[in-house]
Amino acid sequence: MNSELYKYRGVLPHWRLQGSVYFVTWSLLQGQADFAPDERTMIQSALFFFDGQRYKVNAFVVMNDHIHVLVLPFDEHPLEKIVQSWKTFTSGEMRKRSGRPLPIWKHEYMDRIVRDEAEYLKFANYILTNPVRRWPEVTDYTWVGLGADD
Repeated sequence: MNSELYKYRGVLPHWRLQGSVYFVTWSLLQGQADFAPDERTMIQSALFFFDGQRYKVNAFVVMNDHIHVLVLPFDEHPLEKIVQSWKTFTSGEMRKRSGRPLPIWKHEYMDRIVRDEAEYLKFANYILTNPVRRWPEVTDYTWVGLGADD
């Protein structure tokens, strides 16, 4: 396993370290309408389509205008390709289903290498409590959870 840190920069800096879990966030482009319930369900399904094959989803939330995921990419599948796949597939589906104008997503996304167990738990808690922080009256939010075997 290659344990070298690899860095590159888009608009934001991105660091890669093989075998790492990442906290990833991406958002709707300004001016796009919030996700409808069926769109949230489709995005959630897309997150899990290659779970166990290309990556391991540890926690996720599909909010009305952004997504958070704790994900472990498998060695031969770089994080940037995984996120690109999620964004490309979901934007294509939303375009087909509802005629949303393109582009749907902001070009860039944020990611952070999870450094230790304490940070992992902090990010997992942040993801799982995101809906109730935004909508305190929510008691049952469909589009949030842990990955399989968690």
